[in-house]
Amino acid sequence: MSTPQNKPIGKSQWMVLFAALLGWMFDGLEMGLFPVAARPALIDLMKVGPGNEALVGTWISYFTAVFLVGAAAGGVLFGWLGDKLGRVRSMALSILAYSIFTGCCYFATEPWQLAVCRFASALGMGGEWGLGVALVMESWPERLRPVLAGVIGAAGNVGYLLVGVLAMQFRVTPESWRWTMLVCASPALLAFLVIALIPESERWKESVKQGSSKPFQEIFGPKLRRPTLLATAFATIALIGTWGAVTGFLPSWADQLAGQHDPYAKGKVQFVVSIGAIIGCFFAGIFGGRFGRRATYFGLCLFSLAVCGFLFGTLREYNTLFLVVAGLAGCGTAAFYGWLPLYLPELFPTRVRTTGQGLSYNFGRILTAVGVLCVGQLMTFFNGSYPHACGTIILVYVIGMVLIWFAPETKGKPLPE
Repeated sequence: MSTPQNKPIGKSQWMVLFAALLGWMFDGLEMGLFPVAARPALIDLMKVGPGNEALVGTWISYFTAVFLVGAAAGGVLFGWLGDKLGRVRSMALSILAYSIFTGCCYFATEPWQLAVCRFASALGMGGEWGLGVALVMESWPERLRPVLAGVIGAAGNVGYLLVGVLAMQFRVTPESWRWTMLVCASPALLAFLVIALIPESERWKESVKQGSSKPFQEIFGPKLRRPTLLATAFATIALIGTWGAVTGFLPSWADQLAGQHDPYAKGKVQFVVSIGAIIGCFFAGIFGGRFGRRATYFGLCLFSLAVCGFLFGTLREYNTLFLVVAGLAGCGTAAFYGWLPLYLPELFPTRVRTTGQGLSYNFGRILTAVGVLCVGQLMTFFNGSYPHACGTIILVYVIGMVLIWFAPETKGKPLPE
C-alpha cells in the first residue's frame, strides 16, 4: 500500500504544513505576549510603582507557572483527543481555545483574573504544538523530517518576533496593555479554516482501522515507559531554561535596567531573542539530522549554559552587548524547540503519538512551573535581582548533558507505526 512517505509532495501536504505553521506562529504570538505585557498590566491592576520589582516579579512567576500548568493539561487533553478524534479537529479546537481566552484578558480587573484567563488560553497553546507536529510528520516524507522539525520550531518563534516588532513600534504601557490582548483573539478565524480545508492524517486513519487504542495505558506500559520518562525529562530541561530565565524574565530585567532611558527596551530584547530563536530552531533540526539526536542535544545544553552564564553572571548594563548576548541566549535556549519536534515523534507509534508527545512535552511544563516558582522565590531571596535568580536556574542544563546519553539514538530510523 502506498503511504504518505513514498508519495510525491502534493497540495494536501503543503496545506497541512501551511496551516500548522500558522497555528504555531499564532501560538508563539500568544506566548510571547505576556513577557512584554505582564509588567505594565500588573502596574495597572495593582496600582503599584515601578519600584516594587520583587512583587511584580513574584506575580510574573505566578503567570508563567499557571501558563505552564495550563499548557501541560492542554497538551495531555488535546493529545488524547488527537488520538481519539483525529489530528485536524483537535487542532482546530486548540486554536479556538487559546484565541478566545487570550482575548478575555482584556476584561481582567485583578491579577488573579488575568491568571485564570492565562491558564485557560494555555490549554489550547499546549495542545496545538503536539497535534501540529504529529500531523506534519505523518504527512511528509521521512527524509524531510530534520528540516521540517527546524521549520516547526522556527514558526513559533516568528510569533515571538512579531511581538517584539510590535513592542518596538507601539509601547505597551499600563494604559494600553488591554488592547494587545484583544488583538490576540483574531487567530480564532484560523480554526474554522483548518476544519474546512485541511485533510486528516492518513497514518492516523489507518491506525484507527486496526482497533481502538488505549493511549495512557500504552505509553506507561513496559515498551514505552522509558521513552516517555526520558522525553519528559528532555522537554523539562529545555522549558526550565527558557521560561525560568530567557523568555520568562529577560524582557522584564531589560525593562528594569533601561528604565526611562529606553522605554522600548523589552521590545528590543524580545526582537533579538526571537531572531536568535528562529535561527537556533531551524539549525537544531538540521544538526540533529546530520550529527545525531543525542550529540545535538548535548551541544545545545553546553552552548546554552555558556551563553546564559555569561549573560546573567557578567552583564549588569543595558547596552549593545546586552542585546547581542540576549540574541545568542535566545538562539541556544530556543533551539531545543527545533530538536524536540524531530525526536519526540520518533519515540511513539502512530496510535499513541499525540498522547505520548503531548504528555511528555507538557508534563515537562508542570515541572517547569515548579522551577519558575522557584525563580520567583529566588527573586525575593536575592532582593529582586533577575540575574542572580536566573543564573541559578540555568544550571539545569548540566542535567541534560548527562541524561541524553541514556536515551536511544533514532537517526536514520523511520517513524514507528
